[in-house]
Amino acid sequence: MRARLLTATTLATVLATTLSGCLTVHGETAVVPAVGKSEAKKVLEKFAKTHNKSNKNQDAKLNATIEGGALGAIDQAGLKARREVDGAENKDFKPLELTDPRFLIPQQAGWPKSFVADTESNLSRGGRWLLVFQRNSVDADWKATYLGVVPDGDMPKFATDEDGYAEEVPDTSGSKLAVPPSKLSAEYVRYLQEGEGDFAPGPHTDAWRDQREKAAKQSGVRSEWADLAAKPPQFAPFGLRTEGGGALVFFASHHQKKQTVAKGYSPNVKDPYVKALMTGTPKQSITYVRVSGQAVTVPTAKEGGDVAFVSRITGLISARGE
Repeated sequence: MRARLLTATTLATVLATTLSGCLTVHGETAVVPAVGKSEAKKVLEKFAKTHNKSNKNQDAKLNATIEGGALGAIDQAGLKARREVDGAENKDFKPLELTDPRFLIPQQAGWPKSFVADTESNLSRGGRWLLVFQRNSVDADWKATYLGVVPDGDMPKFATDEDGYAEEVPDTSGSKLAVPPSKLSAEYVRYLQEGEGDFAPGPHTDAWRDQREKAAKQSGVRSEWADLAAKPPQFAPFGLRTEGGGALVFFASHHQKKQTVAKGYSPNVKDPYVKALMTGTPKQSITYVRVSGQAVTVPTAKEGGDVAFVSRITGLISARGE
């Protein structure tokens, strides 16, 4: 609980540069590398340094200078809760070390600009980290918006051009994917609610639906779920083409769980970190609000097939008592 507030799949603690002359006054339409490799390295180094300082001091405001999107929402809520419960010193702090970095940099026009840092992490053995960095303007800071922890042997092979640049996938129907990046969040939400959609079996799809069904049948408490698609600009999806025409896509989603106890009883909230994020008084029900950031492989529309989860990280960002 001290490493991360209510996460799934991994317990790893997670988490302004210029374009080195690549961007012109008309950079909104020019196709240019999202960032130079030397600058990408500096962005990653700054991320690790600031991440360590913010986690050591449990400082959500400092974390907000290097993280945004789904990753930032999860980590900043966790830091806020831990600071309120444990104070300004993280006694379990372990510095993050990112080594053997490789950078997947696409050539892009318009905003946001995005790139991926593929790196080893001392906080997560047996897999590499894929950190997605994004920024929405030339004056904005680069912020890590997604983290995918990819097990050894599961890393996709990314397509690159003759100059070594990665290929960004359009977020519309021009992606030529079975599900365009812009529709993934809505399709995932629909699958969770209705069981319809081409998603591969696993802990984040059919198994999660089964868990919900069993929880709904518990006596003495009624459990209800509401899933909402995440939307830009705060939660912009991002995909990179893989060899063969498919893609690895990062996207976010919102999930709420409301638990209502029988009349005459009150919810018993024992977890101090949940209490730290709670508003209202839990007289009969509690609504838990979570954000998830996931990385999935998506097949081409021509070949078809299932969307498969590679990584998913979810965290409680608030709770509401009624």
